[in-house]
Amino acid sequence: MVTLNVTGMTCDGCVRAVERIIKAQDPQANVTIDLGSGRVEAATSAAPAALVEAIEAAGFGAKAA
Repeated sequence: MVTLNVTGMTCDGCVRAVERIIKAQDPQANVTIDLGSGRVEAATSAAPAALVEAIEAAGFGAKAA
C-alpha cells in the first residue's frame, strides 16, 4: 500500500487524472482518492518515488505520506 499527499487537485477531473497516472504505472492498482484532504492510497506494486515523479510531471504536487 502506497499513501501519498497530492496537492493541486481541485475537481473530480483532477482525481480521475491522478488515478490514470497511477494506473499507467500499474494497471492493476486499486486507487482510493480523497479530494478534500488530497490523500491518495494505492494498492500497487509501483515504487512510491515513481508515482510521485509521474504525478508531479502532470502538474500536481506529491509526496509520500
